Amino acid sequence: MHITKHAHACVRLRDGGRSLVIDPGIWTDPQALIGADAVLITHEHIDHVDVLRLAGLRLPVYAPAQATLAGLEHTRGLDLIRVGTGETFEAGGFTIEAVGGAHAIVYGDRSPCANLGYLIDGFYHPGDALHVPDRPVDTLCVPAQASWLKLAEAIDFVNAVRPRQAIAIHDAQLNERGLGAVNHWLDRGTTATYRYLSPGEALD
Repeated sequence: MHITKHAHACVRLRDGGRSLVIDPGIWTDPQALIGADAVLITHEHIDHVDVLRLAGLRLPVYAPAQATLAGLEHTRGLDLIRVGTGETFEAGGFTIEAVGGAHAIVYGDRSPCANLGYLIDGFYHPGDALHVPDRPVDTLCVPAQASWLKLAEAIDFVNAVRPRQAIAIHDAQLNERGLGAVNHWLDRGTTATYRYLSPGEALD
């Protein structure tokens, strides 16, 4: 499987002639969606889904059943498919299992929105959560920075999942100094082979 990291939390998977894009948000370059067969959305926040951009595409878009995606429900030519925790489905020629269910708590007792992680042939994108799946993971996308995250939690997440390799996502708000520190600790503190991919950089 060919994995291309795009800006922030967006990742594109390609296997043969099949192409699947996960979480193309407002910071994602439009080229990430060119030629895609389907789109997965982990949750409703705009850094993970650009509703206006998706509304202009004739693509199937898969999203959590409880997500609020204003404007997509009735967009002509766009097939919005709702999925739930534990559901296995086909999208863009890939077999996907939806896991988790809720966004990580940001602060206090505010109810989190729905968030699904997606398992795809050993690849795992957790969205904005640190849900540990009950099956082996080969390649893990690990959130690098967020208002809901401590770096120690990201390190513990990688070590709990125990993937062969981990790549950073959710990094668009890190400056160069912060990114250097995060990369250092994720490399030093985890048991996985850690890779940082710049936007547009790929991993086979």
